[in-house]
Amino acid sequence: MFDFTSMTTAIDSYLNSVLPSSAATLIECAIIAVCVIVAYLVFAIIMIFMERKVCAAFQCRLGPMRVGPWGLLQVFADVFKMLIKEIISIKNSDKILYNLAPFLVLMSSIITFSCLPFDKGLQVLDFNIGAFFIMAASSFGILGILLAGWSSNNKFSMIGAVRSGGQMISYELSMGLSILTLVVLSGTMQISEIVETQTKGWFIFTGHVPAFIAFIIYIIAGNAETNRAPFDLPEAESELTAGFHTEYSGMNFGFFYVAEFMNMFIIAGIASTLFLGGWAPLYVPGLEGFNSVMECIPGFVWFLAKTFFVIWLLMWIRWTFPRLRIDQVLALEWKYLVPIGLINLLIMTICVVMGWTF
Repeated sequence: MFDFTSMTTAIDSYLNSVLPSSAATLIECAIIAVCVIVAYLVFAIIMIFMERKVCAAFQCRLGPMRVGPWGLLQVFADVFKMLIKEIISIKNSDKILYNLAPFLVLMSSIITFSCLPFDKGLQVLDFNIGAFFIMAASSFGILGILLAGWSSNNKFSMIGAVRSGGQMISYELSMGLSILTLVVLSGTMQISEIVETQTKGWFIFTGHVPAFIAFIIYIIAGNAETNRAPFDLPEAESELTAGFHTEYSGMNFGFFYVAEFMNMFIIAGIASTLFLGGWAPLYVPGLEGFNSVMECIPGFVWFLAKTFFVIWLLMWIRWTFPRLRIDQVLALEWKYLVPIGLINLLIMTICVVMGWTF
């Protein structure tokens, strides 16, 4: 399979040969930042359009069809509308925190997005503690949500923020247990090495029942982390209007909107990396001809195909199950998912120690 490391190394060598080291590093950082932001926005547009079309399919309708062929330009029209909308200043709100909150949420989303391994060598951040860094980077977005609810000086926003804080902090524990289960199986926390370990078999197949249980727990917790139905209590329209971002307008609201969709992409990307092999192709022991054909497919195609499959699963869950009550949401986490996740982690540890993995 093609390794992007050779290309990035060649670019780095060329820049260092014609420029001072500090200038070359600065230019590389600028190029990477532009690439990440462009990719982030492109995937956000795709996600919004996909959400509308998948929702329409589940509800037996067409979805957006009027703006552009098959409604392809509808998202661009919405972006233009958002850009020209006035940003309304709320009376008696904390102006600094009110304007800071959406940027914190967006920063958390972009940093976590940078950790996704789209292909071999095509990853911005790759540490030896990559799994922990992903959990840490995705966690501080809750600070933006809490600040948004508190600084808006609105009781509905505050209730939505408190709900979101309690829900997201709770379900981070289940997500962490699922990730740790796969860390135990792989023997490393570096994301690139976790994917390399799966080149001869994806963990969801080679990790026995504990890996499959961890995948189910991760999908449930991922839905709750992104505040999507049936876990959309922080934004329950019938109770709290729009929840923690009720008082936001213009691009301030747009940042929350984009980050919510991209957080779903990030959740799916992490799931495909940890459980479905990331950019690693499908490998079937004994079928060398089949495996050779699978290796001809570029790694980023594998990664995106798996990621969008998981996204489709998340959308299927959203448009199938009714909204839960807040007490049911927390009971599901603390009474069921956490105990099951702890026992599952223990079983996976025993399997690895005893060598009971494929």
